[in-house]
Amino acid sequence: MERYKNLGGHSSVQAFELGPDSIAVEFNDGATYLYNYASAGATHVDHMKGLALAGHGLNSYIIRCVMKAHAARLR
Repeated sequence: MERYKNLGGHSSVQAFELGPDSIAVEFNDGATYLYNYASAGATHVDHMKGLALAGHGLNSYIIRCVMKAHAARLR
């Protein structure tokens, strides 16, 4: 997992891992969720990847757009 930069300073996102068609997101409470093209759609997943790499806006985007669209809870 790559540590999330959290440039805004208020994110619940701790880390992320990118896959070819997915992103795994680890939150401060240790919960890790997998979002993939099948569960959340390519547009959302690709946007989440960009936000993760930028280090800003990922948590807000998840809350607004894909909260329940995860493929699996990994931890």
